[in-house]
Amino acid sequence: MKKYAILIVLFIMPICAYLFFATGVNQFAKLPTLTEKVNELPEGKTWSGKPIVLKDKITVIGFPGRDMFRDRGNAFNLDQKIYKRYRDFNDFQVVFVAPIGTEEEVKRVREELEPISDLEKWDYVFLEPEQIQEFYDSFKMQGQLDQNLGTPNVYILDKERNLRGRKGKDKKGVEEYKEGYNTISAAELHNEMMDDMKVILAEYRLALKKYNKIVSDSNK
Repeated sequence: MKKYAILIVLFIMPICAYLFFATGVNQFAKLPTLTEKVNELPEGKTWSGKPIVLKDKITVIGFPGRDMFRDRGNAFNLDQKIYKRYRDFNDFQVVFVAPIGTEEEVKRVREELEPISDLEKWDYVFLEPEQIQEFYDSFKMQGQLDQNLGTPNVYILDKERNLRGRKGKDKKGVEEYKEGYNTISAAELHNEMMDDMKVILAEYRLALKKYNKIVSDSNK
């Protein structure tokens, strides 16, 4: 009996612990929609020189403001905790909406990230202050941009340009509302945002699997 107890402690319990943590903590089978159909991005100069479109992409979007190099640690956290994990998904992108005139700030941030990360799916669009504010207002969020047109939060948009987040009761029965994820906190990105990204990607995998089954059945 003692022999079996030792085997359980050494082999079974670590596996159970791994499966528990791998499933994440988000109680939602589907990540709630907070705002439907935010505006498409206004046309503007982009860092890559290519047009950025939100439709049909899972987008992590942010508003770094005028002092992004000062806050470059936020970009590092996002790169390490979220971008590197999901950049290989075909329909995934990170987009930052920055004020015109911050191109040099962007260059400095990218120069620090490029040696450690492939930023092919990480882009910036440069807009006038009024355009940034109007676009941000279409999210209909509780949070506001600061005087530099920035916020440390990033947000998840689905392929229909819906803002996704947390709304409802958590596992403890406490009402929860989360519209953005604070890039200052590596722990919040690692625990809450990563968990929510898993949920939304699982949604699309399931939808694709159902679509493929329908096509397969129709061809029989």
